[in-house]
Amino acid sequence: MYLLVIRHGESEADILHVHEGRADFPLTDRGHRQAEAMAAYVAENHSVARIYHSTLTRARQTAEHLAAATGCALRPDEELMEFNNGLLAGLPYAAADEKYPEVPDLPLDQAMYGMESKLAFRDRAERALARILAETGEDETVAVVSHGGMINQLYHAFLRLPVADGCRFATGDTGIHLWAVRGGKRAVLMANAEGHTKGI
Repeated sequence: MYLLVIRHGESEADILHVHEGRADFPLTDRGHRQAEAMAAYVAENHSVARIYHSTLTRARQTAEHLAAATGCALRPDEELMEFNNGLLAGLPYAAADEKYPEVPDLPLDQAMYGMESKLAFRDRAERALARILAETGEDETVAVVSHGGMINQLYHAFLRLPVADGCRFATGDTGIHLWAVRGGKRAVLMANAEGHTKGI
């Protein structure tokens, strides 16, 4: 089986320079163009059976472009939403730093300012990935449209990495990752492919 793991396109929060997370901003015009280009690339190069997506607007809109290009059904999944950043959602970076300073060395199962803990975030990614893998046939390819933070957690879950290993996996706007599962072995075949956005 193959998983195409895809980040949403540019959102209005990127332009406003605010914390996004659970703040529900739509795609910008550029974000829509990025999503259209991603969808055309995927439709030309892969046969997708289903599209799982976060229910936040920016991911849903990106997934809708992919559905239009591939004719695939959409599977909304709340567990694919971005990190719950609590009181920081929608705040400008400087204001958030002043009102809600980072707390160093916070235990993995604890959180501040209405956020979810790092452990809860990882658990959510584990559940989402396990469900998607269980529903995907050996010869199927499915797409997962989500967010940078969640994709990072999905990487950790897919590669069975520790929660607090300090590794981060970058994903640009509509960046595409291709993962494979064959005979119980897991492999990353492509990471953060962004060639489809060139010139956009």
